[in-house]
Amino acid sequence: MRNSSRGAVDPFIVMDVMEAARQREVGGHHIIHMEVGQPGTPAPQGARDAVAEAMGQDAMGYTVALGLPQLRARIARLYADRHGVEIDPSRVVVTPGSSGAFVLAFTSLFDAGDRVAIGAPGYPSYRQILKALNLKPLDIETADAARLQPTPADLAALDYQGVMVASPANPTGTMLDRDGLAALITAALAKGAAFISDEIYHGIEYEARAVSALEISDDVYVINSFSKYYSMTGWRVGWMVVPQDHVRQVERLAQNMFICAPHVAQVAALAAMECDEELQSNLAVYSENRRLMIEGLPKAGFDRFAPPDGAFYVYVDVSAYTDDSLAFAKEILQEAGVAVTPGVDFDPVRGRKTLRFSYARSTEDIREGLARLERFMARRAG
Repeated sequence: MRNSSRGAVDPFIVMDVMEAARQREVGGHHIIHMEVGQPGTPAPQGARDAVAEAMGQDAMGYTVALGLPQLRARIARLYADRHGVEIDPSRVVVTPGSSGAFVLAFTSLFDAGDRVAIGAPGYPSYRQILKALNLKPLDIETADAARLQPTPADLAALDYQGVMVASPANPTGTMLDRDGLAALITAALAKGAAFISDEIYHGIEYEARAVSALEISDDVYVINSFSKYYSMTGWRVGWMVVPQDHVRQVERLAQNMFICAPHVAQVAALAAMECDEELQSNLAVYSENRRLMIEGLPKAGFDRFAPPDGAFYVYVDVSAYTDDSLAFAKEILQEAGVAVTPGVDFDPVRGRKTLRFSYARSTEDIREGLARLERFMARRAG
């Protein structure tokens, strides 16, 4: 049976690294996981309690396509509390994870053949979902001077129908300040292009607050998720905020593509939003892990990186050691017992000389991982 050309997308390499690490663990090896952007903590206790209660009282059938009304209202209140922005709950769309939001946004905004500018390095699934939808990703080679975030100058010579940015970003953890984000939105809207802001790492910030695109314009799509700050990766629930006149189009797409986000996950998500104390405790762990990484990676010889503003990643230039990050990551896994992600997942051109280190796991794991990396690099040098 024939395959479609749309299905010929690249693999999500971090998932392949996870599988390689799992195989090493099956073989009896203890692996420190610095590859995957997944919190080591479970969903908040309040979320789990709410699910246990709801499961005894509700059949957990379909919700309406846009999501539970009470969850949409609570998400709208988040923007008032965190960003000082009043959002009509009718503009909030609950989705099957941020991945579902990407699919809905791309299909709502673009026609086959449209060109969407994305920063490189950047989250690899942007590129692959766009390709699968017969859209054309335009990689912007971001500069060290801009902390690997796109600028209006990067867009000036491009022909594009959309721009997508992430702040804090994966894999770098760097953020756009208000002026930088506003300049990109202005440039895109002046060209008549759509602007999409991936804000999935909002809440995981250290020295400055992340700015939402909704603080600058209503004529944008904002995507977020309960996966990262709320520690709910496997529950598969996220959300979008879209312009009012786009709601019905997105709703029709959501009805047909997904019916709804998982009901039980929406129940958990609503309760998770009231678990501030536990969530801030998780953030304190990430903050300590970040400190350890900034201090510990240079001791192992990994000293070329921009300190992350948010998220839980450090993106390191390893060109002094390799021009094959896939092979280097494999060597680190086999010899040091530390799983890391090769940069080619995030930047097809320059990523052969970079690695991403995640510090989302326990502080104990981060300390052990750094010690292993230091010993590994010392042996390699010797």
